[in-house]
This record gives sequence, C-alpha cells and structure tokens, in this order.
Amino acid sequence: MNHHWTAEHDAFRQRLRDVLQRHLPTDWDERSHLDPSELYVADFARNFCPALAREGLLIPHWPKSAGGVGLDAFHHWILGEEMMAAGEPRAYQYMNVNWIGPAILKFGTPTQIDHHVSRITSGSVFWCQGFSEPNAGSDLAAMRTRAEKTADGWRINGCKIWTSGASVADYCFLLARTGEGKRSISAFLVPMNANGIRVKHIPGLCGERSFHEVFFTDVEVADDTLLGEAGSGWTVMKNVLHNERIGLPRYALAERGLEQAVQWLKTRGRFDDTAVRTSALRVKAACEAARQQALKIIDSRVKGEPPSALTNVARYSLVQADRRLGEFLGDFLHEVVVSGSDPVIAAAYRRTASSGIGAGTAEVQLNSIARQLLELPREPQAA
Repeated sequence: MNHHWTAEHDAFRQRLRDVLQRHLPTDWDERSHLDPSELYVADFARNFCPALAREGLLIPHWPKSAGGVGLDAFHHWILGEEMMAAGEPRAYQYMNVNWIGPAILKFGTPTQIDHHVSRITSGSVFWCQGFSEPNAGSDLAAMRTRAEKTADGWRINGCKIWTSGASVADYCFLLARTGEGKRSISAFLVPMNANGIRVKHIPGLCGERSFHEVFFTDVEVADDTLLGEAGSGWTVMKNVLHNERIGLPRYALAERGLEQAVQWLKTRGRFDDTAVRTSALRVKAACEAARQQALKIIDSRVKGEPPSALTNVARYSLVQADRRLGEFLGDFLHEVVVSGSDPVIAAAYRRTASSGIGAGTAEVQLNSIARQLLELPREPQAA
C-alpha cells in the first residue's frame, strides 16, 4: 500500500501543528522529557486536553452522536502521529480517545455512556488499564484477579502489574475473573478512589511513572461498573486490542529520534561512515514499513472491514522499527543516550524498551500471525 494524503488531511495536520506550537511551552522538550508518564505532563494535559476538546481536536474521529466531529480514521491517525512526535502531551488520555471510550460506546449501558463518555470528550478524566498480572502477562487466561458477586455489586481481590498511568488515573478499565474457565472473564469500570485500592510505583527505564502495581483488597464496586455481560470480557478485549495494538504511531517519535541522532553524528563528523549511514537507512526503512502497515489497518477501518491478524503484523512492524532505532542509538550514540543530554534522543531510546512488551508481547504477535494469517499448526506439546 502506498498511501497519499488528501488536501483535507494535510490541512488537518497543519492545524494540529499550529495548535501544538500555540500551547506547548518553548522549553517543552526539556521540561517534559517527552515522557507521557511524568507528573508534569499529566498536569499539563489537564489543561491541554480540554483545550483540544474545545477546538474539536480531542476526538475528531468519533461520531457526532458521541460528541466527536465524524472525521475518518485517517484523521485520528494523523492526530496520533503529531501527538507522538511531540512526546504525547495528552499524557495517558490517549487511551481514553483510542480504545477506552470506543469500548464504552460499544458495550456500555446508556447510564455508563452518559457518566463516562462526557468526561472523556471534555478531556477531564484519566484512565488506566488493569490487564497484566505478576503471573499472567500476555496470557490473560491465567489471570487470578477475581470479582465475586455480592448483594449490592461485586467484590474484587487481586493484583495488576505494569499498569501505566495508575498514579494519576481516575478510573481503571479492569479485567477480572468472575467464574472458572477462559470464558469467565469480565470487564469493569472501577473508580480508583474506591476503598481497598493501593497503587505502588515501579521505577524503570521507560519513564518516570510508566509502570505500577495496583492491589485490590476487598474492593466493593456497584453492579453498574460491569461493562457488558458477566463473562463477556474476551469479546470486549478483542475490540480493545484491535484499537490498542496500533493505537500509537510509535514510529513518529522514532523518526524524530533518528533525525536528531543524524544531526548529532553530522556535527561530530561521524555520519560519513558507510556503516553508520547504512544503519540509519535501515532504521528509516523500518519506520516507513511500520507506517505503511499501520495505514493498511487504518484503511481497513475506513472501509468498515472486520479486524484481522494484519493488526498483529502492523504491531510487530512497530516493534521492529523501535528495536532498529534502539540498536542504532546504542551502537553510534551511546554516550548521548547514557548522559540524557538530548531529550529527544533519550525519549526515543526509552520508548524502545517497552515496544516488544506493551499491548501483547512481540512473541504473542508472532503466534497470532502464525495461527490466524499463515494458518500454521500449533507446536506439538512435550509428552
């Protein structure tokens, strides 16, 4: 696929760049570290996202009936590209826009939609996702967090890990087991101020507050926190993962990091080296491949085609682009990476650390491609 943007799309992109130039401080890169997990960025987003909403740029691709502008999915992707290249000044509100809001619109009751969607469309709420667990990362079927039915609702006990944005989240999009077996997983919309929830920050390379553990101890929630029917969690998840796996155009920041790295190498007289130039071209090619694979998925959404394993291909392409960049920076600009002296290069390198883990590991993507796209047989189990 060789995608060409229309004049309308180009005008939309320029409008976004004008808004970013108007709202971001001149020292944004240095203050934010281009890290959406930083508390500074979360505080900034509390004013920036409502400003985007007022300009009709927070959820432009949502239907007008849900508070959006009704633009096509390509506009949404352009929005993601520009925000990612700028270090994601929406902080973790991008999750609201990309998949939490659409999931609530698709599976929620009128009361849930009325309560949650208005907060998302106004840019006034933060969400986190409670999926992975200490012993159930990519294998959600192994999760142990349980929600037991009570007279007034549900009682939740368990632990989630690697939860992005939990420090600032108002709600958690939670998966919990409500029975036995693979089909007994349910989705809940849990307020993070509920009694019995404890959040523990996990320090790490990926960002200031990228990861957390979230503990649920006898957390009592009302019946209306259940999204969809009890046991329908897998149906909800299929919809979520289709939107989440290419929800962020990660290559946009990777390309910016590559451009910055090339400038550094040129000023130091090191870009004339054939090995350096060849490696840079490989990163650029990987980023372009990731873009084209992602646009193929966006095109299928515009045409109303059902999700397929091509989404996994697109996600794996994003992972490969990030990995190529990480190797390039480590090989030729390791001193800049280690010092953190350039915020763009440092941020681009940090993002590569989680690329093959988030939204399902790279190995999970390959397994899905093998089974669903290539129709390869499963590997025989050891006796």
